[in-house]
Amino acid sequence: MPEQRSIARYINPLYSCRKYGVPIWQCPQFLFVIMGMVILVAIIATWLLANSKISDPFIVNLIVLAVGAVLMILSFIITNSFERLAEASRMKTEFIAVISHQLRAPLTNLRFSLDFLLSGRSSQVKTDPKEYFTILQENTKRMGDLVDSLLMISKLESGNFPLEKKEVSLEQITTNLITKNKSFTEASKARIILAIQPELGKVLADPFWLEQVVSNLLDNAIRYSRGGGQIDITLQQKKNRIFFAIKDQGVGIPKDEQKFIFEKFFRSTNALGKQTDGSGLGLHIVKKFVKLLGGKIWFESTEGKGTTFYFTLPIIKKL
Repeated sequence: MPEQRSIARYINPLYSCRKYGVPIWQCPQFLFVIMGMVILVAIIATWLLANSKISDPFIVNLIVLAVGAVLMILSFIITNSFERLAEASRMKTEFIAVISHQLRAPLTNLRFSLDFLLSGRSSQVKTDPKEYFTILQENTKRMGDLVDSLLMISKLESGNFPLEKKEVSLEQITTNLITKNKSFTEASKARIILAIQPELGKVLADPFWLEQVVSNLLDNAIRYSRGGGQIDITLQQKKNRIFFAIKDQGVGIPKDEQKFIFEKFFRSTNALGKQTDGSGLGLHIVKKFVKLLGGKIWFESTEGKGTTFYFTLPIIKKL
């Protein structure tokens, strides 16, 4: 049944219109249907024209097949381009909504705290005024982190992002982060199982940004787990690379949205339903840094069952 619904959604132009928020004549699926009709008409016209000019049926069929193949390729390229443009437009719209939401909450808290402190009523309330300064500090940091992420994206895309590479233990970074996130893990009722191959080699990387990569993946695994579950982290050496895998039993990623998971501003529909926080920038930044560190990153996911993220990094060769 889920597969049938997925197929029905894919061939239904109205579904893609609602998904991308565009008129029907701008929907990729509707465009694909129109292109299909144009190709059919063009093939018939080519056959009639070629048949009237050429007596050899083999050459006629060859011409028709060639024209059909060229038109199919062009149709695919055009439809795919429109789909990417529509998806980019949708993600930007969602990004504005997400950023607006994330800025509205801390700004509201800031305004409330400042109004209260400036009103002179703080001395009349038993609550320690320091608590309001803590609120100011936390919300200022939240907005600062968001701005930092946007600036980081800008630097990464401009290619002007220097890395201080040195010998780093991915094993140590991972174990330290598990310890740091212990309270978050327990609060989420999750359980982390760590499996590390003995005598694991080290990698040449920027330790700060490698920690950010692992931290982001671990945070997502905990955050999107459905009321707990097990999180399996595996580190092992495969030839001249270290292989890192983190598997959760969370909400998973819908199949038709998986191709966009590393795109800027993208957040899957079920993730938005479960966790409103998040700008959709984390995984995009993770992929950029893994590439800068000379590695590869990919994932496997089944909606409702969980997701596994993998990345590999080159091991420092011993002399």
